Amino acid sequence: MSVVKINVLTVPAEQRETLEKRFASRAGTVENSDGFEWFELLRPVEGTDSYLVYTRWRDEESFTAWMEGPMKAAHQGGGGAEGGERARPAASGSTLWSFEVVQQTAPAGS
Repeated sequence: MSVVKINVLTVPAEQRETLEKRFASRAGTVENSDGFEWFELLRPVEGTDSYLVYTRWRDEESFTAWMEGPMKAAHQGGGGAEGGERARPAASGSTLWSFEVVQQTAPAGS
């Protein structure tokens, strides 16, 4: 069964737009990774300043390979800041949750 990784990002209100733009500009960085199954960026609606970054993977090994390869390389890049400096993080904190999918269902007829 698949594994799910949820990165819980604490994002101050003034950094929300920056975070969302950065995720929008990263198109293709995870989609072509071996074992990748799904991605969603979830914006908080009320009562929290935490965004959830949901990814689903074929197995733990696929996630680890992505973390140690493409994801690591993307986060070591210049980040778009002037003078080659890394851009300041939009999130002030991060926690990674890990789950195994034990049950799933899809809409009838799909």
